[in-house]
Amino acid sequence: MKRIGEIVAQIARTLLDLVAALLGIYYSAKYAAVVRRLGLPRLAAGNKRRGFLVIQIDGLSHPALVAALERGYAPYLQRLLRREGYVLDPWHPGLPCTTPAVQAGIMFGNNEDIPAFRWYDKSSGEAIVCKVPRVVKEIQERVGAGRRGILRGGSSIMNMFDGHAALSLFTLSAMDRQRFFEHVRGMGFLLLFGLNPLRTLKMLLLILWEYVTELVQGTLKKLKHETPRPLERGFTFLRIMSNVVLREIQTFAVMVDLYRGVPAIYTTYYGYDELAHHYGVLSRPALKALRAIDRCIRRIDRLRQLALTREYDLYVLSDHGMTAAVPLAQAHGQTLGALLRELAGAKAAVNEAFGNERQGALQTVYLLDELAAIEANLNPPLAYIPRKLRQLVAKRIRLNGEENLGWDLARQTDVVARYSGSLAHIYFNVSPKQLSVSEIATLYPNLLSDLAAHPGVWLVVGREDEQVLVLSRRGVLTLDGEDGYHVEGEDPLALVPHPRLTAAELRRVARFSQSGDLIVLGHYEPGTDRVISFEPMWGCHGGLGGPQEEAFLLQDGRICWEMHRITRATQLYELFARRYALGD
Repeated sequence: MKRIGEIVAQIARTLLDLVAALLGIYYSAKYAAVVRRLGLPRLAAGNKRRGFLVIQIDGLSHPALVAALERGYAPYLQRLLRREGYVLDPWHPGLPCTTPAVQAGIMFGNNEDIPAFRWYDKSSGEAIVCKVPRVVKEIQERVGAGRRGILRGGSSIMNMFDGHAALSLFTLSAMDRQRFFEHVRGMGFLLLFGLNPLRTLKMLLLILWEYVTELVQGTLKKLKHETPRPLERGFTFLRIMSNVVLREIQTFAVMVDLYRGVPAIYTTYYGYDELAHHYGVLSRPALKALRAIDRCIRRIDRLRQLALTREYDLYVLSDHGMTAAVPLAQAHGQTLGALLRELAGAKAAVNEAFGNERQGALQTVYLLDELAAIEANLNPPLAYIPRKLRQLVAKRIRLNGEENLGWDLARQTDVVARYSGSLAHIYFNVSPKQLSVSEIATLYPNLLSDLAAHPGVWLVVGREDEQVLVLSRRGVLTLDGEDGYHVEGEDPLALVPHPRLTAAELRRVARFSQSGDLIVLGHYEPGTDRVISFEPMWGCHGGLGGPQEEAFLLQDGRICWEMHRITRATQLYELFARRYALGD
């Protein structure tokens, strides 16, 4: 019997090897044709140096992923864990837990002076928003100066920063540098889609399904009087772009680069983050978006495992998590801007700006750029199709006006507030320099104490000489030097699991030159793991409290980086640099 078992096992292995060989031949023929049509070079065959592929799922916390695995919303990730020897670990990205700060830390090992997703430059009077290509490019030039990005010689697909990649597609810091379809001419487009007609048909059906799903979910919430999602102009259209069209193109681009043998590939899926902001962290729409991403990862990983050009290590990670939230305006009847106006006095002019990261809008900008390239490559009458599509897309979506103005009304206001989830930076325009706590108290005697006492506020952070002060309703924490930790009354950081670690992060961000004169953090309730958000959203990140501080990394168990040692995103850069010899 033992001999029979060995023979059966050998036959099974032979059959699997045969299937793998046939798949290899099929994919080689298919992607060879695709690469020729796209005008992209294939790297030299036989390269023995191991590459890496990073797939980032934006905004998915470790606890949320564990819950999704238990509910069956990530079956392929579950298979990697159960059958393929992968391990899943939480890690701490640091403050602020926003995409620009974390991704800059991972890609360049430097995220200094990125205090949030949205802030204000007092010296120039400029509103800074990390969804504007010019702004993100300037940040990359600063944080990447003199450093070697982890994607040098590789590809960046659908990211904020390009990590010094040789090829950057749908990446904010490299907008207008390259386009996916820029080398395709004439009938080549028809041939490109003809290589996979079933995938094209499936995408059209998914577009229809996503549209119907959004209408049904929105209607049910209204009829059931459930907590509504914020209504944004064009959200349904953005959802289709983010969760279907760009997701399919993005997955296709990653698979093309795997076939080409690109040594380092980093891509970000935003669909979960977009829907979790609007519907909630473990809402059905957000989890269904995660399941669709899981299917994309399965398709990508099947090609990776064939190793047609080189062997790859696979990492699936998140840049930060997300905590269930209630908007301040809903919980307490006024926005933070209105509260500041009330506390500063009726004559004080307050300028506040918010609005979630809206990655769907950014991805639509990428689509507009690609359609323009396609239109330029086609002759009439075929050019009519992408031109009309581009006009339709441009008509349906407009980015917030805050990044399109050549001037900023905030220059003429007394107080400027910029929000990133449960994190707010407050600036007082009486001086272009950062104000100390005593200077703010001189201008507005009761503002600090009344702000800290408000039930929607957890912490108020400011500076006094070399000290950083953290105020709460019942206590004051003074951070002096690198180790000083002095509490009067109750410890404001008693709610967090690691007060000293949180204190170090607050001290660091408070000393950024672009941070507000005051930093305000929304109320956190540990019992419900819920925070007050200063933006109209039901899941948020950026500040402190709950799963927003707990990202995840799924990695091959043979690599097994010790993620419990990671306390800031910049430390992940060091792990990539050592394993893949980035200094060579």
